[in-house]
Amino acid sequence: MTKLEQIEKSVAELSPEELKAFAAWFEALQADLWDKQIEADARAGRLDKLAEQALADHRAGRTRPL
Repeated sequence: MTKLEQIEKSVAELSPEELKAFAAWFEALQADLWDKQIEADARAGRLDKLAEQALADHRAGRTRPL
């Protein structure tokens, strides 16, 4: 049995309360990993072109208030 299969089996055996706690933990983990990826992309300049385009669109009046 692979590690993933073991995890799947364990998750399937959780009680409803445990599953709710696991889901909350996993959602927080995914959010943290996403934040770290965005930060790394920003530091590496991979978002610069998108930011420049957004600013150009705003300056050109192609945006609206939220």
